Amino acid sequence: MEANQAMHQEQIQRRKRDNLIAFIAMGVALAVAIVLALTAFAPKDTTAAGDSPEATASASAEATATAAPTASAPAQTNSPTVPKADTAAGKTFTGTLTLNGNALGVELDGTKAPQAAAVFKSLADTGFMDGKTCHRLTNSPDFGLIQCGSLKGDGAGDPTYQWGPVENTPADGLYPAGTIAVARGNSTYSNGTQFFITYEDTKLPQDTGGYTIVGKVTSGLDAVTAIAAGGIEGGATDGAPTTKVTIDSFKLN
Repeated sequence: MEANQAMHQEQIQRRKRDNLIAFIAMGVALAVAIVLALTAFAPKDTTAAGDSPEATASASAEATATAAPTASAPAQTNSPTVPKADTAAGKTFTGTLTLNGNALGVELDGTKAPQAAAVFKSLADTGFMDGKTCHRLTNSPDFGLIQCGSLKGDGAGDPTYQWGPVENTPADGLYPAGTIAVARGNSTYSNGTQFFITYEDTKLPQDTGGYTIVGKVTSGLDAVTAIAAGGIEGGATDGAPTTKVTIDSFKLN
């Protein structure tokens, strides 16, 4: 009898141990599943995207971000040195953008995009663009543009010079060939000194606000097409142009 009772107690203890082990195993499996889920769906750092078009394999006109995104909403204000929109409101500026010795006729629209026109008129007048490079070229179907105006030529935005809002952005996301638009980072108040020119009809995502169309190329767009034909470093479809592109001058009247 005592032997049977001892055996019975041992069986009970064994079942308890087995249940405990099974419970622990289930807990570990659940924890692993949660970690994997959080990893898979965690927001990706967009700081390597390209000032918008915040460089990624996807079609975007974003500047390489100047700071890691945070949970707080970005300030909806302009940097102190950004000119006021009313300095360009209702005006049209025409002039010349010269790339690698090739003159492009340009026109900026201060009626549809007064803040952007004020910014780029100011940058042109102060000679900011002279000597800057066009660091990015894309060459994909419905995504052909060249991006210029980064402070250091590396695609990074300037945290001391940011402004908004986005103006004159197409609802359908179509930026026709010859469009001059403003590159930006993650928010609609992260516009800066960078701009892009589309050399073919280009579709860009509008889900985060789109990109301001500030003007258009009125002549000489074939110079940009020729740069694009030269290809992209490493044979990529989005990256630095094989031929270095420098802004000789940017003049507006």
